[in-house]
Amino acid sequence: MVDGERIDGAWCHVWRRYRPDGDYYLDDLTVFADGAITCGERTDLAGLEKMLATGRLAVTNPETPPLSDEPSKWASRRGEPLTAEGFLLEVADRIEALNERPTAGQRCWDAIQRFQQEPAESNRALLRAAYLAVPPHLRIYVLGDMDRQDRPLRILLTDIGEAVEGDGPVVTAEMHQDVLDYFSRGDQGVRSEQERRAVQHADDPSEPGRPALISHETVFPQGWPERSGLFMLRNDFPAQIVFAGESYASVLHGYWALSAVDASDRSRIRDAASGREAHDLGGRATHRSDWSDVRLAVMAGLLRAKFTQHPELTQLLVSTGDARISYTGFSDSPFWRDVPDGRGRNWMGRLLELTRSELVAQQLLRTEEPRALN
Repeated sequence: MVDGERIDGAWCHVWRRYRPDGDYYLDDLTVFADGAITCGERTDLAGLEKMLATGRLAVTNPETPPLSDEPSKWASRRGEPLTAEGFLLEVADRIEALNERPTAGQRCWDAIQRFQQEPAESNRALLRAAYLAVPPHLRIYVLGDMDRQDRPLRILLTDIGEAVEGDGPVVTAEMHQDVLDYFSRGDQGVRSEQERRAVQHADDPSEPGRPALISHETVFPQGWPERSGLFMLRNDFPAQIVFAGESYASVLHGYWALSAVDASDRSRIRDAASGREAHDLGGRATHRSDWSDVRLAVMAGLLRAKFTQHPELTQLLVSTGDARISYTGFSDSPFWRDVPDGRGRNWMGRLLELTRSELVAQQLLRTEEPRALN
């Protein structure tokens, strides 16, 4: 999280050492969409390249002996060995993927399609360059074919009359055509799948949604401000609600009161001076034995009460459109909130989105009723 914004990342293992003569140990390397890289320290692609060049990082276990050369490169089912240079290309690719930009593999597929449309020698040269831009250890996966791996490309990029990889079959014009037919059959399969998905996913939004909305945990030592704001989405915001025949000062009051077995605990939680105090009292009370089974339904009901019984809150929640709501903070358990390390279930964010869709549906029904009467 950077200034409240979620930055996606990916990680892998590398081998790291502190001193030039020190021992290597396994560590995590994390790459983020903004180009930041962490592995004991924060760096970037240039810094990572230097760490690899100086031996501070290794991409394979330095104590493992290298694999022996295989007798035939063409017959081998093994990809190119992972090297520091290939790893740098993969990291750069992963940054592109995290930003939803084309990767080297996707650019290779673009070059394949361009060559299919116009099988000129210039386009074959562009295809060769795109294929060689794929990290060497990942090239056998670029076509997504477990059986043929990248052999169709290796054939297509070999001149007629030459042996593939030096020890493979001698390429003929018919072999080039077979490869083009192979890609054409794949294209037809993709089109069929796209047509099937278009029917099955007919209700998917056609336009991208709004950016994610992050609901931060807020503290106002001087009291809640009079101005409206997204802090009103928080469960401890004081909004009197009636739910299941009882009145509660906030969603937190209702949730924790309803979790308690003992009637006296329920009364103390209901009458707590603030939502935070209700949370503390509720956390110490003995909970209903079925609470884990019913708590989602209870929270959903409390949110409906909050946002249907207060028109200004209805307007605020509906104004967030179709944005994903990330409910963050420290007080709630990871079950309810969004946690960057992946443990968070973000059920509060999901229930807020569900409540929002119900409010929008109710508004649409109200506008449709007069039309139906006419």
